[in-house]
Amino acid sequence: MFRRQGDRYVATFAVDEARVLRKVASEVVGLLTDGFDHGDPVVGRLFPEVYPEDAASTAEFRRYTEGDLKTAKIDQAGAILAALPDGETGGEVRLDAEAAEAWLRALNDARLAMGVRLEIKDGTDLGEELDDAVAEDPTSSRVFQLSVYAYLGYLQESLLNALID
Repeated sequence: MFRRQGDRYVATFAVDEARVLRKVASEVVGLLTDGFDHGDPVVGRLFPEVYPEDAASTAEFRRYTEGDLKTAKIDQAGAILAALPDGETGGEVRLDAEAAEAWLRALNDARLAMGVRLEIKDGTDLGEELDDAVAEDPTSSRVFQLSVYAYLGYLQESLLNALID
């Protein structure tokens, strides 16, 4: 998908791909703004406790770092939103190195968030998980969500490979 062209990283997105990415990035922004709740396991995954055995030290660390981390994550998701073609058309995305790095971090955050919601663990075989979901109900939202999760991984790997080429 992504390929290097000079000092740019280029990919062409179909209308549906652009819509899905726009929705995913918007949901990450919403999670980090209106929906920000330390009791949410997704927030816990995106902002893990640095000192799990010491609540006071964790709170102190958060006090000094959380605002900047949250802003960076919102900006990274915003980089996806800014570069995508509008929701009614597909088209080409051209990223410079800085935007490509932001996309990688934003895609990682989106995958982490989806992984928590979908209960994906380190040892989960995504193909098997998707096959099981399709066998249970091919029209389920889980099939769609697992497909999006897999697509984000593919996109992330594609961009990473373009960056290191």
